[in-house]
Amino acid sequence: MEQTNKPKIKLGNGKKRSEKWMTASICLSEAHKHAFHYNGKDYISININISEQPNQYGKDVSITLNDYKKEEKLPF
Repeated sequence: MEQTNKPKIKLGNGKKRSEKWMTASICLSEAHKHAFHYNGKDYISININISEQPNQYGKDVSITLNDYKKEEKLPF
């Protein structure tokens, strides 16, 4: 499967508070554009990345859209 270097769609960011806890905010307006419908509910698939160094605003957690699509196999 071929990987492309598309720009990541940023949905939010946050801060790691301890080894087992982080806080974050997600932009629902942007997230809803990429939602999929399943069993009567809307979902998005996300990547949560923890940086070793915080950014200029002190945030060390980033949330991006996981837009990975499984390769469909042809029946022949």
